[in-house]
Amino acid sequence: MTLDSKIPGGPIEEKWTRYQRDLKLVNPANKRKFDVIVVGTGLGGASAAATLAELGYNVKVFCIQDSPRRAHSIAAQGGINAAKNYKNDGDSVWRLFKDTVKGGDFRAREANVFRLAENSNAIIDLCVAQGVPFGRDYGGQLDNRSFGGAQVSRTFYARGQTGQQLLLGAYQAMSRQIAAGRVKMFPRREMKDLVLVDGRARGIVVRNLLTGALERYAADAVVLATGGYGNVYYLSTNARGSNVSAAWAAYKKGAAFANPCFTQIHPTCIPRHGDLQAKLTLMSESLRNDGRIWVPRQKGDKRPAAQIPEADRYYYLEEKYPSFGNLVPRDVASRNAKEVCDAGMGVGSTGLAVYLDFAEAIGRLGREGVSAKYGNLFEMYQKITGENPYETPMRIFPAIHYTMGGLWVDYDLMSTIPGCFVLGEANFSDHGANRLGASALMQGLSDGYFIIPYTLGGYFAGNKLGKVSTDDPAFAAAEKACAARTEALLKVQGHRTANDFHRELGNLLWENVGMARNKAGLEKALKRIPEIRAEFHADVKVSGTASDFNQNLEAAERVADYLEFAELLTRDALHREESCGGHFREESQTAEGEAKRDDDRFCYVGAWSYQGEGVQPELLKEPLTFENVPLATRSYK
Repeated sequence: MTLDSKIPGGPIEEKWTRYQRDLKLVNPANKRKFDVIVVGTGLGGASAAATLAELGYNVKVFCIQDSPRRAHSIAAQGGINAAKNYKNDGDSVWRLFKDTVKGGDFRAREANVFRLAENSNAIIDLCVAQGVPFGRDYGGQLDNRSFGGAQVSRTFYARGQTGQQLLLGAYQAMSRQIAAGRVKMFPRREMKDLVLVDGRARGIVVRNLLTGALERYAADAVVLATGGYGNVYYLSTNARGSNVSAAWAAYKKGAAFANPCFTQIHPTCIPRHGDLQAKLTLMSESLRNDGRIWVPRQKGDKRPAAQIPEADRYYYLEEKYPSFGNLVPRDVASRNAKEVCDAGMGVGSTGLAVYLDFAEAIGRLGREGVSAKYGNLFEMYQKITGENPYETPMRIFPAIHYTMGGLWVDYDLMSTIPGCFVLGEANFSDHGANRLGASALMQGLSDGYFIIPYTLGGYFAGNKLGKVSTDDPAFAAAEKACAARTEALLKVQGHRTANDFHRELGNLLWENVGMARNKAGLEKALKRIPEIRAEFHADVKVSGTASDFNQNLEAAERVADYLEFAELLTRDALHREESCGGHFREESQTAEGEAKRDDDRFCYVGAWSYQGEGVQPELLKEPLTFENVPLATRSYK
C-alpha cells in the first residue's frame, strides 16, 4: 500500500479553487442514480447527508442514538472559528491557517489546513442563514471571543451551547431532506463491518440495537463520520456511546489508521472524584477568556482559596507565557497543570486540580456580565460539584477530550479503501498533534457542507460502478463474521464485566500513554494490553442474547475493539520518539522542560496498515512539507 495525498499543485491559495475547477462532474439527472451511506449524524455526518441529498443523491443515514440530535457534537460548548475579522484586530484566512498549523505543532498537511481556513467564513454565513443563534454584541452584530493559541478574537459562539445549536442547524437541513424522501434515516443501528466488492466500499453490515438483528445495506460509496476514540481511556469527556468500532472495522478491511497516538488532553475539565466514575465533564475553554488559573505558590498549602492572599498565588500560565497567558493552546495548559500538581501545588482533596478563578472578572464585569457570557456553564458546574463558582474558584484538571488521529484520508477525504470517505474527527487530516480550540466544529462542517459534495461527485464521475446487491457473497461473509464474533463473546460466560476490563485498560493507558510518556512506560503498556485482551476473552461476562436489546453486548463488543486498538495506539506512541503537541516524551524535552520535536526523523504522518490477526501492522509514512509556514519551535511566551 502507498499513500497518495492527491494534493493539487500551484500556490496554496489556489489549490482548492483549482481542484474544483478541474473536477469531473455528475449530471444532475444522474445523481439520482447513486446511493450513498452516511454513518454518523454529528456535524460531519448530518451536514454531509443534508448537502448530498440536496444535490440529488439517495442517502441512507445511520446512527447509534435514538435520534440524530443526540450525536456527541451536541456537547461542544465554546465556539467555532472563522476568519471574518469582525473585531478588526488583524485576523485573516492566512492568520487562521498559520495559527492552526502552528497549534498542531507542524504535524498536519498545509493544503488541508488552508482549505479549512478558506471555508470558515462560508460556514458562518450558512449557519446564520439556518438561524443558528450566535451571540451578538450591543449593536446586534455577530460577536467573537478569544480562544487558546490565537491573539485575535475569531470564535463565534452561542453561549456555552455552540455545538448544540450548530447540530440543530444541520439536523433541520437533514430533516428537510428526510421529508423530501431523499434521506432515509436509520436510528439505533451500529455499524459492525464495512463491505468491499472488487476492492471498493459498497456497503455496511449493522446491528439493529433494538432487535439485535444484523442488517445489510448496499450503496455506491460509504461516508464514515463516527467521531473520535477518546473513550479508549475509559474516563474522557466523550459521551459514553462514542467508540472506535466503525473506524476499526474499516481499518481491518484495509483503511490505514493515521497518528493514533495523537490524543488531545483538555485542560479545563471537572476533576475526577471517585474510582467508579464513568465519564468526565468538560468546562468550555472559553472560560479561560476571563478566568485566571492559579495554584498556591507554596507546596502543600491547603488553605481555602479565599484565605490565600495574592502574594501566595502562582498564576503560572501568566508568569511563564506572558504573550498568551491563560490563552495558551490546550496542550501547553494541560502539561503545565500536570507539572504544578506533580510538584505538590495541586488543590482539592486529591491534589489533582488547579483553580480557575473569576473574582477579577466579576469585579470588572459584574456578576450579571459574567452570567451573560458563561451562565449555563456556571450552572452546570454547580450542579455537578455543589460549589458556587461565583463565590469560590472552579477546580479543573486535564482530561482526554478529542482525538487528532483517525483514518488516513487524501485531499478528497477518501481513505485507502476506494469509495470509503471519512469526515470530521474520524479522520486525521486537519489538526496535527494538537487541535486548537473551536476548530473541531469548523472541520466537521467544512468536510460535510463544502468538501465531500465535490469530492464524492468526482469519485462517481471518475469511476464506473456497477450495481451491487446485498445478496452479493461479500455481504453474506461479512454478516457471518459479525455473528461469529458476537457468539464468541456470549459463550464466554466469565466473571468480570466489560466495564471492569475497560476501566483497567483506561487506567493503564492514562498512566503510560497519557500526557507524559517514556519508553519504559510504553513498553510496559504494550506488554500488558495483550494480556488484558486475553483475560477479557477468557473471563468476560455478557448476559442476555444477541436477538434482543442488549446493552451489555453493545459494551462488550466496543471494549473488544478498544483492546485491539489500544495496542496500535501504544505502538504508534512508542515509535514516535519526539515530543509534539500534547504528546510529551520525557526523553525529548528542552532545557526549560518544553516539548522538543524531531523534524529530521518524524516530520511525517504515520499511518498503520492492517496485516492480519496476530501480525504486526505495517507503518506507512506520508512526508509533510511546510512551504508557507516554515518549521519553527512553538513559542507562546
